[in-house]
Amino acid sequence: MSLDAQARQTLGRFRHAYRGRGKPRAHFLHPGKTGGTAVKSALRPVATTGTYRLDLHGHQFVLAQVRAGEKFFFATRDPIARFVSAFYSRQRRGDATGDHAWTPVEAAAFQEFHTANDLAERIARDPRADSAMRGVLHVRSSYSTWFGSPEDLVGRQDDLLLILRQEHLDADFDRLLHKLGLEGRAVLPEEQGAHRGSPGVDRDLSAQAIENLRAWYADDYRFLEVCKSLSADL
Repeated sequence: MSLDAQARQTLGRFRHAYRGRGKPRAHFLHPGKTGGTAVKSALRPVATTGTYRLDLHGHQFVLAQVRAGEKFFFATRDPIARFVSAFYSRQRRGDATGDHAWTPVEAAAFQEFHTANDLAERIARDPRADSAMRGVLHVRSSYSTWFGSPEDLVGRQDDLLLILRQEHLDADFDRLLHKLGLEGRAVLPEEQGAHRGSPGVDRDLSAQAIENLRAWYADDYRFLEVCKSLSADL
Protein backbone atom coordinates (compact mmCIF):
# COMPACT_ATOMS: atom_id res chain seq x y z
CA MET A 1 0.00 0.00 0.00
CA SER A 2 1.39 3.41 -0.95
CA LEU A 3 1.87 6.21 1.57
CA ASP A 4 -0.96 8.18 -0.07
CA ALA A 5 -3.29 5.19 0.22
CA GLN A 6 -2.30 4.65 3.84
CA ALA A 7 -2.93 8.31 4.60
CA ARG A 8 -6.39 8.17 3.00
CA GLN A 9 -7.21 5.02 4.94
CA THR A 10 -6.10 6.60 8.21
CA LEU A 11 -8.07 9.77 7.48
CA GLY A 12 -11.14 7.68 6.71
CA ARG A 13 -10.90 5.93 10.08
CA PHE A 14 -10.63 9.28 11.87
CA ARG A 15 -13.67 10.61 10.02
CA HIS A 16 -15.72 7.54 10.91
CA ALA A 17 -14.66 7.79 14.54
CA TYR A 18 -15.57 11.49 14.66
CA ARG A 19 -19.02 10.94 13.15
CA GLY A 20 -19.66 8.12 15.61
CA ARG A 21 -18.85 10.13 18.76
CA GLY A 22 -21.64 10.16 21.30
CA LYS A 23 -23.85 7.65 19.45
CA PRO A 24 -25.04 4.45 21.11
CA ARG A 25 -23.30 1.33 19.87
CA ALA A 26 -24.88 -1.55 18.00
CA HIS A 27 -22.89 -4.76 17.55
CA PHE A 28 -23.19 -7.17 14.65
CA LEU A 29 -22.35 -10.74 15.68
CA HIS A 30 -21.30 -13.01 12.84
CA PRO A 31 -22.05 -16.75 13.00
CA GLY A 32 -20.36 -18.29 9.98
CA LYS A 33 -22.24 -19.07 6.74
CA THR A 34 -25.31 -16.99 7.59
CA GLY A 35 -24.91 -14.10 5.13
CA GLY A 36 -22.98 -11.97 7.58
CA THR A 37 -20.19 -11.07 5.17
CA ALA A 38 -22.68 -9.44 2.81
CA VAL A 39 -24.33 -7.57 5.70
CA LYS A 40 -20.99 -6.22 6.92
CA SER A 41 -19.89 -5.25 3.43
CA ALA A 42 -23.08 -3.24 2.94
CA LEU A 43 -22.97 -1.54 6.35
CA ARG A 44 -19.27 -0.78 6.63
CA PRO A 45 -19.32 2.44 4.54
CA VAL A 46 -22.22 3.84 6.59
CA ALA A 47 -21.27 2.45 10.00
CA THR A 48 -21.27 5.83 11.74
CA THR A 49 -23.91 7.73 9.74
CA GLY A 50 -27.13 6.40 11.25
CA THR A 51 -28.68 6.32 14.69
CA TYR A 52 -25.98 4.00 16.02
CA ARG A 53 -22.24 3.55 15.78
CA LEU A 54 -21.98 0.07 14.28
CA ASP A 55 -19.36 -2.42 15.40
CA LEU A 56 -19.20 -5.09 12.68
CA HIS A 57 -17.42 -7.99 14.31
CA GLY A 58 -15.69 -11.10 12.99
CA HIS A 59 -16.48 -14.70 13.87
CA GLN A 60 -14.58 -14.60 17.16
CA PHE A 61 -16.74 -11.97 18.88
CA VAL A 62 -19.56 -13.39 21.02
CA LEU A 63 -22.62 -12.11 22.84
CA ALA A 64 -20.97 -12.28 26.25
CA GLN A 65 -18.59 -9.54 25.07
CA VAL A 66 -21.43 -7.11 24.35
CA ARG A 67 -21.89 -4.79 27.30
CA ALA A 68 -25.30 -4.71 28.94
CA GLY A 69 -27.34 -1.88 27.50
CA GLU A 70 -25.60 -1.93 24.10
CA LYS A 71 -27.64 -3.16 21.14
CA PHE A 72 -26.76 -6.18 19.01
CA PHE A 73 -28.06 -7.94 15.92
CA PHE A 74 -27.13 -11.04 13.95
CA ALA A 75 -28.20 -13.38 11.15
CA THR A 76 -29.29 -17.01 11.30
CA ARG A 77 -29.67 -19.81 8.77
CA ASP A 78 -31.28 -23.23 8.76
CA PRO A 79 -28.62 -25.54 10.26
CA ILE A 80 -28.78 -28.09 7.44
CA ALA A 81 -28.39 -25.43 4.73
CA ARG A 82 -25.58 -23.93 6.78
CA PHE A 83 -23.89 -27.34 7.00
CA VAL A 84 -24.00 -27.85 3.24
CA SER A 85 -22.65 -24.35 2.58
CA ALA A 86 -19.87 -24.79 5.14
CA PHE A 87 -18.87 -28.21 3.80
CA TYR A 88 -18.32 -27.00 0.26
CA SER A 89 -16.78 -23.71 1.32
CA ARG A 90 -14.14 -25.55 3.32
CA GLN A 91 -13.73 -28.25 0.69
CA ARG A 92 -12.49 -25.55 -1.69
CA ARG A 93 -10.50 -23.92 1.15
CA GLY A 94 -12.65 -20.83 0.98
CA ASP A 95 -12.82 -17.92 3.40
CA ALA A 96 -13.07 -14.14 3.01
CA THR A 97 -9.59 -14.07 1.44
CA GLY A 98 -10.34 -16.95 -0.88
CA ASP A 99 -7.64 -19.34 0.39
CA HIS A 100 -7.69 -20.67 3.94
CA ALA A 101 -5.55 -23.80 4.33
CA TRP A 102 -7.03 -26.99 5.72
CA THR A 103 -6.23 -28.14 9.20
CA PRO A 104 -5.02 -31.77 9.48
CA VAL A 105 -8.53 -32.81 10.57
CA GLU A 106 -10.07 -31.05 7.58
CA ALA A 107 -7.56 -32.64 5.20
CA ALA A 108 -8.49 -36.09 6.51
CA ALA A 109 -12.20 -35.26 6.29
CA PHE A 110 -12.12 -34.17 2.66
CA GLN A 111 -9.98 -37.14 1.67
CA GLU A 112 -12.65 -39.41 3.12
CA PHE A 113 -15.87 -37.51 2.33
CA HIS A 114 -16.36 -36.09 -1.15
CA THR A 115 -19.89 -34.71 -0.78
CA ALA A 116 -21.91 -33.23 2.05
CA ASN A 117 -24.28 -36.19 1.74
CA ASP A 118 -21.40 -38.68 2.17
CA LEU A 119 -20.52 -37.08 5.48
CA ALA A 120 -24.06 -36.60 6.76
CA GLU A 121 -25.15 -40.18 6.02
CA ARG A 122 -22.34 -41.60 8.18
CA ILE A 123 -22.90 -39.45 11.28
CA ALA A 124 -23.20 -41.55 14.46
CA ARG A 125 -22.06 -44.76 12.73
CA ASP A 126 -18.55 -43.85 11.61
CA PRO A 127 -16.03 -42.21 14.00
CA ARG A 128 -14.40 -40.48 11.02
CA ALA A 129 -17.68 -38.71 10.26
CA ASP A 130 -18.07 -37.53 13.83
CA SER A 131 -14.46 -36.30 13.79
CA ALA A 132 -15.17 -34.33 10.62
CA MET A 133 -18.35 -32.84 12.07
CA ARG A 134 -16.33 -31.63 15.06
CA GLY A 135 -13.30 -30.51 13.06
CA VAL A 136 -14.41 -28.74 9.87
CA LEU A 137 -14.70 -24.97 10.23
CA HIS A 138 -18.32 -23.73 10.54
CA VAL A 139 -19.59 -27.32 10.33
CA ARG A 140 -18.35 -27.78 13.90
CA SER A 141 -19.75 -24.55 15.31
CA SER A 142 -23.26 -24.19 16.65
CA TYR A 143 -25.16 -21.06 17.63
CA SER A 144 -24.14 -21.72 21.23
CA THR A 145 -20.61 -20.76 20.15
CA TRP A 146 -21.76 -17.15 19.83
CA PHE A 147 -24.79 -16.91 22.12
CA GLY A 148 -24.45 -19.48 24.86
CA SER A 149 -27.75 -21.09 25.78
CA PRO A 150 -31.16 -19.94 24.53
CA GLU A 151 -31.72 -18.62 28.04
CA ASP A 152 -28.64 -16.42 27.66
CA LEU A 153 -30.13 -14.88 24.53
CA VAL A 154 -33.53 -14.38 26.18
CA GLY A 155 -31.77 -12.66 29.06
CA ARG A 156 -30.46 -10.05 26.62
CA GLN A 157 -33.69 -9.49 24.70
CA ASP A 158 -33.91 -5.84 25.79
CA ASP A 159 -30.64 -5.22 23.91
CA LEU A 160 -31.63 -7.25 20.84
CA LEU A 161 -32.16 -5.03 17.81
CA LEU A 162 -33.06 -7.57 15.11
CA ILE A 163 -32.48 -11.15 13.99
CA LEU A 164 -31.96 -11.43 10.25
CA ARG A 165 -32.75 -14.68 8.46
CA GLN A 166 -30.44 -15.69 5.64
CA GLU A 167 -33.44 -17.18 3.83
CA HIS A 168 -35.14 -13.75 3.81
CA LEU A 169 -32.06 -11.57 3.90
CA ASP A 170 -33.19 -8.84 1.48
CA ALA A 171 -36.44 -8.14 3.33
CA ASP A 172 -34.84 -8.40 6.76
CA PHE A 173 -31.99 -6.14 5.71
CA ASP A 174 -34.52 -3.45 4.77
CA ARG A 175 -36.02 -3.76 8.26
CA LEU A 176 -32.56 -3.48 9.74
CA LEU A 177 -31.81 -0.28 7.82
CA HIS A 178 -35.00 1.24 9.20
CA LYS A 179 -34.03 0.35 12.76
CA LEU A 180 -30.54 1.75 12.25
CA GLY A 181 -31.76 5.01 10.69
CA LEU A 182 -30.08 4.09 7.41
CA GLU A 183 -32.98 3.77 4.96
CA GLY A 184 -31.77 4.00 1.39
CA ARG A 185 -28.09 4.28 2.33
CA ALA A 186 -26.93 0.66 1.91
CA VAL A 187 -27.52 -2.24 -0.48
CA LEU A 188 -26.52 -5.85 -0.06
CA PRO A 189 -23.77 -6.86 -2.50
CA GLU A 190 -23.72 -9.88 -4.74
CA GLU A 191 -21.97 -12.81 -3.11
CA GLN A 192 -18.39 -13.15 -4.24
CA GLY A 193 -15.46 -15.53 -3.92
CA ALA A 194 -15.63 -17.89 -0.98
CA HIS A 195 -19.16 -16.83 -0.12
CA ARG A 196 -20.69 -17.74 -3.47
CA GLY A 197 -22.11 -21.23 -3.85
CA SER A 198 -19.87 -23.62 -5.74
CA PRO A 199 -21.33 -24.41 -9.18
CA GLY A 200 -21.79 -28.06 -10.06
CA VAL A 201 -21.53 -29.54 -6.57
CA ASP A 202 -24.01 -32.13 -5.35
CA ARG A 203 -26.13 -30.43 -2.69
CA ASP A 204 -28.78 -33.14 -2.54
CA LEU A 205 -29.23 -34.90 0.79
CA SER A 206 -30.83 -38.28 1.37
CA ALA A 207 -33.56 -38.82 3.93
CA GLN A 208 -31.00 -40.54 6.18
CA ALA A 209 -28.58 -37.61 5.89
CA ILE A 210 -31.31 -35.13 6.81
CA GLU A 211 -32.39 -37.23 9.78
CA ASN A 212 -28.80 -37.45 11.01
CA LEU A 213 -28.24 -33.71 10.62
CA ARG A 214 -31.45 -32.81 12.43
CA ALA A 215 -30.31 -34.93 15.36
CA TRP A 216 -26.77 -33.52 15.28
CA TYR A 217 -27.99 -29.91 15.18
CA ALA A 218 -30.97 -30.41 17.53
CA ASP A 219 -29.75 -27.68 19.89
CA ASP A 220 -29.45 -25.25 16.97
CA TYR A 221 -33.03 -25.95 15.93
CA ARG A 222 -34.18 -25.25 19.49
CA PHE A 223 -32.18 -22.01 19.41
CA LEU A 224 -33.95 -20.96 16.19
CA GLU A 225 -37.33 -21.55 17.80
CA VAL A 226 -36.32 -19.10 20.54
CA CYS A 227 -35.16 -16.64 17.86
CA LYS A 228 -38.54 -16.93 16.13
CA SER A 229 -40.34 -16.18 19.38
CA LEU A 230 -38.13 -13.18 20.16
CA SER A 231 -38.45 -11.83 16.62
CA ALA A 232 -42.21 -11.57 17.00
CA ASP A 233 -41.66 -8.65 19.40
CA LEU A 234 -38.96 -6.83 17.42
